[in-house]
This record gives sequence, structure tokens and C-alpha cells, in this order.
Amino acid sequence: MKRFLRKLFGGASDAEKAASLETTSIEAKTKKTSSGVETEPIVTAPLSPEVSASNENAFYPPQFPFGSAQSNGKQRDHNEDALFALSTILASDSTSIPFGLFIIADGMGGHQHGEVASGVAIRAMASYVIHKLFVPMYSLNRETPDESLQEILQAGVLEAHQAILKEATGGGTTLTTALIVGSQLMISHVGDSRAYAIHPDGRIHVITRDHSLVKRLEELGQITSSEAAVHPQRNVLYRALGQGEPFEPDVTTYPLPHNGHVLLCSDGLWGVISEKDIIETIRSSTSLQQACHQMVEIANNAGGPDNISVILVQTPE
Repeated sequence: MKRFLRKLFGGASDAEKAASLETTSIEAKTKKTSSGVETEPIVTAPLSPEVSASNENAFYPPQFPFGSAQSNGKQRDHNEDALFALSTILASDSTSIPFGLFIIADGMGGHQHGEVASGVAIRAMASYVIHKLFVPMYSLNRETPDESLQEILQAGVLEAHQAILKEATGGGTTLTTALIVGSQLMISHVGDSRAYAIHPDGRIHVITRDHSLVKRLEELGQITSSEAAVHPQRNVLYRALGQGEPFEPDVTTYPLPHNGHVLLCSDGLWGVISEKDIIETIRSSTSLQQACHQMVEIANNAGGPDNISVILVQTPE
């Protein structure tokens, strides 16, 4: 297992600390509009995937409990979102490594087979990551993957893109994936679904960048955040899977919030519910599942203008 981890994280001499992953955020073009807007890379610092068991008060082995919920919303008659959530753990060889794979996809409204595209993307991405990462880890011979985590996620997104072009021609979708290995959180992202890091002190950070025309105008200072929230083109994306032009996803490493949460959601949630409501809902709920259903209910009570999908993951101390 230690040799497996050394290879996976880039060949470090210490398997439990492994090598720091370099973050990649690669520019891409593509999407619902012909704006041709270009993005700028997101840069984050290298992180270590080390899992510490030295804290006697920490739950050991560490795991990633999660909850999830979906709704058509109040103004849609069918759901074009899709989600996938997997949490597992391998404890052996004096090493304990928890794994989590969580994916949200939002099929593009107004495009043929939007709901098919999101489902195809989820299945293709999950299948690729599981085949490349989980199957070798749990096999008897422990075959070492040739790719790093970063390369596996990037290739998985492109695999999903090709699957949509083949199986859902004309469809498109966002795709946001959180892969957690030990204390290493890596996000691959295309579109305007979001990933958040939520800390126990109430701090909340958006890890992903919306690949929307309106968000880009806001970043350029041409409109304000309040104007962006009500802009008539706020749902127009310039990057998505299944839309023909070649692209590469944003791949970003981020510090895993200890004793906190990772939240993935479609814009049917974050576009309606405030960050304050998200924090208050998590704090007041008795379970992760209840928190997810409560957030969906808040979004629906606010009008539910779009499909809603949410995954909430709890992180260990």
C-alpha cells in the first residue's frame, strides 16, 4: 500500500506523506455562448495528503460521512441534474486512508438531452476514477496506476466529454468532482456547479470558479455582484462538457477543512440560498441528510426556479 501511495502522489520517499501534488488550472474555451471569453488560471499551493492519527481525540480510522438530496424545483417538470457519492476506507499495513468521490452534474437547459448528458457524464467520470484509483488500491496485486490524482481527474473529465458527444449528441452539462484521499482534497470542475469548503468556525469558501459569462463580466469589473445576481444571461456558460470545442478542466487542490464540511451543489441551490443560510442549516440539523433536505426545502420555498442537487460531506478532525 505504501508503494502504491508513493506512486499515486508522485514518488515521495515517505508513503504516508507522499509527494505534494502540484495544482493545475488549465484554461479552456467552450459553451452555451459564442462569447469566446477566456479565463485565467487559478493557482493554489501544493498540499500534502498526510493523514494524522496522533490526535487521541480524533475518530480513527477517519471517514467521510455524507448526505445528499435532489429536487426538480418548483418551476421544472423534470430533473436534468445528476449526482454520485462514494465514501470508503482502506486500513491495513499500519496505514489508514479514507477515500471519497463526490460528483455533481447539471444538464444544460434548452439543449437536447440535457438530462441524458448529465447522467452520462456522472457515470463516465465515476467509472474512470474508480477503475484508475479504487480498483488498483483494493486488488490483491495492487497494480500501480501510471497517472497522478491530478492526471486521473483531468482524463476522467475528458472521458466524460467524449461519452456525451457519443451518447447524448447536442446535450451539455456541468461537471464538478471532489476527490478526497486522506487529507488531500482535489477538485476538477467545468461549468457553474460549485464546490465549497466549510470550516467549523463558520467560514465558507467557494473553491470553484463559475464558467459563466456573467461571472466573467463581474471578474472584469464590468458589472457588480448584485447586478450579476439578476442578469438575464446569468445562466449562460462559456465552458461545458459536450459542446464540441476542445477544452481542459480546472483542477485544483485545496486544504481539507478539519472537522468541517465539503459541499457540492448545482446552481439551483447556490443561486437561491445564501451562504449564511447554508451555515445555519448545517449547524441546526441533526444529520447530514437532514441538512441537505433542509437546504433543498429553503431553495424551493424561495421559488425553486431550477433543478436542485446537493452533496454534503463531513471531514474528520
